[in-house]
Amino acid sequence: MEKHDNDANALARQVLDAGLLAGTLSSPVKAEGYDGCDKLRLKPVLIKGEKAYQIEEFRGPKAFQRNVDGDSLVQELASWLGQRFKRAEFKTAAGTMQILANRRGQLKLFSQAAATAGAGGSALTQPVEFSHNRAKDYILKEGAPVPFLIDLGVMKADGSVIKAKYDKFKQINRFLEFIEDVLPELAAAAAEREDKTLELVDFGCGKSYLSFAVYHYLSTLKGLSLRVTGLDLKEDVIRSCQALAVRYGYKGLSFAVGDIADYSGVERADLVISLHACDTATDFALAKAVSWGARVILAVPCCQHELNAQLGGRGAAAAKAPARVALASAFKYGIVRERMAALLTDALRAELLESRGYRTQILEFIDMSHTPKNLLIRAVKRASGLSSEGSVEGYAALRDFLGAEPTLGRELPPQA
Repeated sequence: MEKHDNDANALARQVLDAGLLAGTLSSPVKAEGYDGCDKLRLKPVLIKGEKAYQIEEFRGPKAFQRNVDGDSLVQELASWLGQRFKRAEFKTAAGTMQILANRRGQLKLFSQAAATAGAGGSALTQPVEFSHNRAKDYILKEGAPVPFLIDLGVMKADGSVIKAKYDKFKQINRFLEFIEDVLPELAAAAAEREDKTLELVDFGCGKSYLSFAVYHYLSTLKGLSLRVTGLDLKEDVIRSCQALAVRYGYKGLSFAVGDIADYSGVERADLVISLHACDTATDFALAKAVSWGARVILAVPCCQHELNAQLGGRGAAAAKAPARVALASAFKYGIVRERMAALLTDALRAELLESRGYRTQILEFIDMSHTPKNLLIRAVKRASGLSSEGSVEGYAALRDFLGAEPTLGRELPPQA
């Protein structure tokens, strides 16, 4: 492993020239001006065919994502190295790079060329072309036929993705990335079960793109033993999905007709999924997940009408809420109130999950250009099972400020 002394600007440019594939910056400098960001993750992405870089910032239990071009990333990376973070690790097309800062902020680069580098020297000294049209390394690969994606109309028989269904293909892969992030938690949950079999429930499964994808990923690709139950109200859709599961030999995948609020088909679940369950159906899904002691919860809410209606309420009770006065000028515009209500609903849900012993994040699920329903609530149960500091008080303060009466608050009262 080679060692070099360098300045931040030169190092930042070298990282991109080497063909950045992934990066993590950690060990924040908690001096004056510290903004609460504990870690950054970087990765290249394609947006409408153009190369960009995704920056994911972790601040406490929450994560925030944004995309920048290469020149902007170089500028930001140079400002982070040594000044905001003391440690940075990068995987590039040319090899690995580790940048460490000492107490004086001086930087040292430790680099190791990839195994495929030529005998003439370090591949890190050679600029690596990173094409704007470079295909993303999806979990489910383009060109590799997947039976359920063919039958569900996402792929052709040769594995090519149908153009009109490309957003759905990206959405499925993005969701599998979230599953990949929590694999250690799921493996631990399986190990605790007597039969070493994971229990998964997919609420509001619809055509079951995700039910099939998660089963294929965890069972076929990762070799885990699991039982997946997809639940939906549409009998014809459930019959079709069950027939496909039988055709593929997915013995651990089954489907049922039923309502989320009344479902009692399992006594315990390790992973609960809820994609676009409408309005309070998401709340019932979250409540069920917590009651089962789910290790991981992944929910993409939809159509948050409940709080929107409450924020626009009239009468003496509504008028007492501080938000009705402070935000009256915003609430009178329907579209503004609707969008604020959706975000505030998810914030209330996240605080309730925090109060029930879950480490909760609100993340961007898919780019806003593909769907406005793009926020995902990811909750992972803490080993201690204890609430996070301030979550009970934080939930109550926000609820009272808004004058809200959330369904999840009734189904799942905050628990200190």
